[in-house]
This record gives sequence, C-alpha cells and structure tokens, in this order.
Amino acid sequence: MRKILVLIAFVSTLSAQPAAKKKAAAPPPIVPKAEEVAAIGGKVEELNKMLRALAADKANADLLTDVQVYAKAGRFLLEFPQTFFTQQGIQQAMDVLDEGLARARQLRNNAPTWANAKGRNIHAYRSALDGSVQPYGLTIPESYDPAKPNRLYVWLHGRDQTLTEASFIAKFAKPNKGLTYAAADVGQIVLDCYGRWNNANHWAGEVDIFEAIADVSRRYNIDKNRIILRGFSLGGAGAWHVALHYPDRFAAAEIGAGTYPRRASIGGFPPYQQGPLNIWENIIDWSLNAFNIPIAAHDGDSDSGASGIPPEIGKPNRGQLESSLRVRAQLEKEGFPSEGETNNWRAKGTPSIFLISENTGHSISPLVRQRVDVFLKEYGDRGIVSPDEIRFVTYTTRYNRAHWISLNNLAKHYERSGIIAKRDAAKSNYDLTTNNVTRLTLRETNSAKEIRIDGQTLRVKPAAEIHLARKGSTWRVSSPKLPGLQKSHALQGPIDDAFLNPFLLVRPTGEPWNKESHEQALRMLARFQRVYARYYRSHPRTKDDKDVTPEDFAKYNVALFGDPGSNKWIAKLQAKLPLRWTRDAITAGTQTFSAAAHVPALIYPNPLSPARYVVINSGLTIDEREYHSDYSMPKLGDLAILKVQAGSETPDIAFATLFDEQWRLPK
Repeated sequence: MRKILVLIAFVSTLSAQPAAKKKAAAPPPIVPKAEEVAAIGGKVEELNKMLRALAADKANADLLTDVQVYAKAGRFLLEFPQTFFTQQGIQQAMDVLDEGLARARQLRNNAPTWANAKGRNIHAYRSALDGSVQPYGLTIPESYDPAKPNRLYVWLHGRDQTLTEASFIAKFAKPNKGLTYAAADVGQIVLDCYGRWNNANHWAGEVDIFEAIADVSRRYNIDKNRIILRGFSLGGAGAWHVALHYPDRFAAAEIGAGTYPRRASIGGFPPYQQGPLNIWENIIDWSLNAFNIPIAAHDGDSDSGASGIPPEIGKPNRGQLESSLRVRAQLEKEGFPSEGETNNWRAKGTPSIFLISENTGHSISPLVRQRVDVFLKEYGDRGIVSPDEIRFVTYTTRYNRAHWISLNNLAKHYERSGIIAKRDAAKSNYDLTTNNVTRLTLRETNSAKEIRIDGQTLRVKPAAEIHLARKGSTWRVSSPKLPGLQKSHALQGPIDDAFLNPFLLVRPTGEPWNKESHEQALRMLARFQRVYARYYRSHPRTKDDKDVTPEDFAKYNVALFGDPGSNKWIAKLQAKLPLRWTRDAITAGTQTFSAAAHVPALIYPNPLSPARYVVINSGLTIDEREYHSDYSMPKLGDLAILKVQAGSETPDIAFATLFDEQWRLPK
C-alpha cells in the first residue's frame, strides 16, 4: 500500500505541473488522476490478498497462474504509469482487474469457468527464463476433442505501442477482424503470443514463443508436428527471424510483411559488433533455410511502410514487401529460381512460396489470403516430415539444428557456415558437404553404414546418433563431446546470449576493492533491472551473493556484479577467467587498465557449472530504445573493459573483443 500512496503523490505532483508542449506526431501519455491510481491500487491489493489465500489453499498451479497475470497487469501499470498511454488504458486496467477478481472468486469456489472453455480465453505461464508470469491468448474451436491431437496456429502480433498486459488481455476479447489476422478454420487451436511487448520476438520475445507453446501443449492435446507459425508486420519480422533460425520446429510459416534489419550490410562496426550482427541483422543471408521449412511470404504491392533498408538505387521503396522480395532473390542466388506467374511465385526446389497482394497496402488481399490458407492446410495436413535432403546455413552454434543434423562446432563464428546433407531412402548412405564446420551430429542413423563427407568416405556402425569431428582436412567418427573448452550450442556468446536461457542476477554485499568502479557496476545492474522490467515485463530473478547456492549455478546462467572484493563468487572464479584482476589493475591479454577507473564485462563458460555461462558485470548490452524495436544489436562482444563514468549507466568502451573458438583471447 505504501508504494501506491507514493505513486499517488507522484501523480498529483505531475498533474499540478504546467503541461509540456505536445509533439504534433505523438501526444504524451496520459497522466492518471490520483483517484484513478488509488482505485487501481485498491483492486491490485484485493486481488493479491485473494491470490495469497488461494496459494495457501494449494489451488491448481496452472489456474492460479491464470489469475496471477491479472494482478501483474495492474501492478506493472502502477510501477510504470507512463504505460497507461491513454484514458482507455486506465479503463482497461479497471476492467481487467475486475475480471481477475471474478476469476479469483471462481477459483476459490472450485468453479473456474475459463479452465476448459471453448472460444477465446486468456491463460498464462510461469517463465523459466526469469521467473515471471506472462499472458497469452488461446482460441479453442468448438470441434476440439481432447482425445485427438490438434494442430496449433501460433500468431505473432504487429506493432502496438500501447500494448501492456492489461491492454493485451482487454483487446483479446475484441480481436482484429482484418484479413491479416483471420485464417481459414480447419479446426485449429490458435495461440496469440504476447511476446514481451514490441520487440519482433527477439531475446525474451523469442523465448516467449516456445514457452507459450510448451504451456499450451501441457494443457491441451497438441500435435507437435502440426504447429504453424504466423505473423504480420512486426510479427512478420519476428516470424522471419524465428522460422529461419528454427527451420525444423514448425510444419509451415506464414510471414506477412515484416521489416528486416540493415546494419549488417552497412558495415563500419568494430569486429566485436560486426560479427554478431550476422546472427540477427542479416536475415537475407539465412534465406537458404527456407529449403527446410515451407514458408508462405506475402505483402501488398503498395505497402508504404519502412522496410528496414533503403531501396535499391533507381527503384521505388516497396515498404515491407521488400523482405519477401529479397528473400526470394537470395534463394535464386542459392540456386532456386522463381517460377510461376506475376505476384504468385514458388522458389523451385523448395516448398516456399512468395505472394503479392495487388492494389493493396500493408495488408493482404482476399485472393492471397485464400492461397495462403490452402498452403497452410496442405502443410498442416502433412505435418513436419523428416526430409532426405537438408540445406542449412548458420552463423552461430546458438541456431545450429535442422531436422536430423546439428552443427556443434564452427571453424570461426559469425562467418557463413552450413551443410548440404543427403541420405538414401534406406537411411544407410549419407552424402555431406560442409562449410566452416568442425564438428557435427547426425540423428536417425540406426541404419547408417557409409558417410561420404567433403570427399572422404567413412564406414560407420548404426546408432541413434553419430558424431563427426574434423581435424585439419580429415573427418573421423568422434565422441559426443570434445575435451576442453569449445564454443558450442548455447555456450558461444556474445554476452547477450546468456539471457536466452534461465538466468540469475547476483548483487554484491562485500567490501569493494574500488568504490568508483563498484558503484559503476551497481549502476549497470540497476539499469538492466529497470529496463528489462519495463520492456520485457519482468523483474529479473536476483539474489545477494551470500544467498547464492551451488545449485543456482547448475540451474542458471549467472550474472555476477561487483569485483573480487565485493562479490564472493567473482573472488572464487576470477583465477579461472581469461583476465587478471587485482586491486590496482585489470589485464586482458597484453592490455592493462586501472582497476579503479575501469570495470570488466564478459561472458565465459562457468567453471563451477560448465554447461552454463557466468557473466561478469553485464545484462543485455543492447540500447534501451532497442528493447522495443524490430532489432537489437549486442554492443560488447564476449569481453569488454568499460570506463568508469560518474552517473552513467552505460559507460564508454575502452576495449572489447570476441574470444576464439576455444574461448581464448585472440592473439
């Protein structure tokens, strides 16, 4: 209650101040009245009290989470009152909290009407990533039969700058009836992802897709081989990213419009920034993965929105249609020419199609909608099929899998890497051609006899998995894991990669070696906690160093803040990290910096838990504005030395680099 009273006082102060000049393009968010804040706060308190009682009575965990998300919706609006946005947002908060209270009463009376209801409903899950409660919308058709596996359509929403948990819940009851949302009814369950606000499903927004699918699959009978990804506009940008990075996770993907990043093609960045750009900001160069997943890409021929990249010289801006046009052009360069008719193309040799809605803006025409629906039904009926030929490209071991192959180690990260893999119908003979790959795994090899790889022939014994490693130019059958440190899946950096898996932030409680650098580390911790909460809708899981257990290191990627004096875990680990840190100096390779005037930030395999990361003095390194944009650039590589700057939460970089494939500093 004290927080609510403080917020009321803060709002009253704002209301008494002269109004700032409004920008013509975007009026400032509405400032809620003190009495409105009090009313919302009262409902949040009442709902929290009921939730505590329900938890004490051991209410069903899933249904309790479905109620907790309503309390969270109100709580986060009180914490970030600028996200009420409009007067409608205030009323939405009231309505959503009333609905949450009604759910709590139903659950108390063992009569939760939403639990198995048909039609549209809000559910929620507890995120393993950061411990938060996140909402999703679910539409259950009248034809749903829990005895039969059902196909699932996953929808990624477009940009909505006024989106919060409250508005998402409120708007889900009144869905967009436009053609960009609706798809033909083939008896599918439809999942609407919240996606952690507006981020084109990057970082926590990426994880949201798979956590929401997993939660739906626990509650309903979902056919995992008939899950279809769909998105438009901002959701289209997310769908490009997810479909091309995970080409074996969906039966098909419908991708409408969608900007795509351009900084990778601009160049001029230092290597520690330029390299990681190849993961997310050069989606065109991942186009080959459309060979492995059926994609229906489309947009209107009169789309006037930003494409994310300037048009070619002498050609008009084609808006977000540019995305599918350039993916199709890249597939032609990869050897898959377009065939068909004007505005209705297929990339020959792949399952993917590219459609253009004539005389249409940022939308889809009835004709193209019909064609896409037929496409989705065809591949939904078929489901995921393990193919006998795979053509897969990657730039990182984070995204390293397509059907029955995984690329486990690369010769050099952030350079084009890939494989062309073919097998005969009996799955006994394999032909593999690799690029920039040093170790891989083949699955579905219980009948394997012979593998021809890069011109070399290996006789092999059948097994569920076969691991191959290259030394120099020679391939051999290998053990599942090579000895020593290697950059591998989810253990390859950059720093930001640690926050794609469950993570824990660790506050220092000891006596720091240097007051100024210690305070700099605390400012960076506070910034990450605040910005992550606002934009990714969660207060990250955080502990004091004295409370962290060895079990925490086994469960989480752990981000430690402070120095060896203030953080007991940095003190225990520093001798095993690739830098030397004393009270006076920080040494990375041949470079030495004053410990009083600098703070190191790095990512490294955790010596206490080699399957997890340890991060020092960093959360996500992306700019704050990029938490709610179409793309977000890692800024610090694997290791950075940052300058202490009084009052700054984002200090300048004195030195930064990427470790090599064995996690060593480059020479």
